[in-house]
Amino acid sequence: MTIWEMLAVFVAGISAGAINSVVGSGTLITFPVLLATGLSPVTATVSNALGLVSGAISGAIGYRAELVGQRDRTIRLSIVAAVGGISGAVLLLTLPPTAFETIVPILVALALVLVVLQPRISRAVQRRRAAKGTTDAHPDGGPLLIVGLLAASIYGGYFTAAQGILYVALMGMLLNESLQRINAVKNVLAAVVNSIAALFFIIVADPDWTAVILIAIGSAIGGQVGAKYGRKLSPTVLRAFIVAVGTVAIAQLLLRRYG
Repeated sequence: MTIWEMLAVFVAGISAGAINSVVGSGTLITFPVLLATGLSPVTATVSNALGLVSGAISGAIGYRAELVGQRDRTIRLSIVAAVGGISGAVLLLTLPPTAFETIVPILVALALVLVVLQPRISRAVQRRRAAKGTTDAHPDGGPLLIVGLLAASIYGGYFTAAQGILYVALMGMLLNESLQRINAVKNVLAAVVNSIAALFFIIVADPDWTAVILIAIGSAIGGQVGAKYGRKLSPTVLRAFIVAVGTVAIAQLLLRRYG
């Protein structure tokens, strides 16, 4: 890499770390930059996954106050995320690079719709529970959330772009928690998926270590910045930010697929 390419990768890492801690989809910043430096799609994906581990951990630490009281739930959901993450990493090295490109924009669009409708869905679920004589949600979201998070984590281990949006949409519907507390758990799950995929890639793949180090340092910085300011956003503003980032993600994915 030239010095300018290294600077671009570093800045992209900062931006990705900040966006990932608040929403997700930071890969849509780093991945095109890595491709522009001349890396192959698989090498770029592997290097990106390794580099973003520190950013995911940094974001999770930044949201640690919102994790209070969610330890057992987070551990159980993290196990599901780890299984999905390693499965997705295996798929990355066995499936064609374009295998998920058709379905991903549809998944992200559906997730955005769920994020927007989440307050209404939550109220409807509460009314239904009240009608049945109970107002308590399943502490872990029940089997539907487990299956949904497993699928989202498989995708996350494969590519990671907009993985956080899928997590927020699923947990927003099925957990009786505020959006910020859900976002905190999302950061932990993303860190688990990135870490487990990274360990696998270190063993069987060939990353570009210059890119890995630059993204790792940048995303760690960005994760703290994103957590600092993201935690101050109201649920409405945070939801609007998620939708805005997700819309850009869909546009970029479609352009890469059909442009």
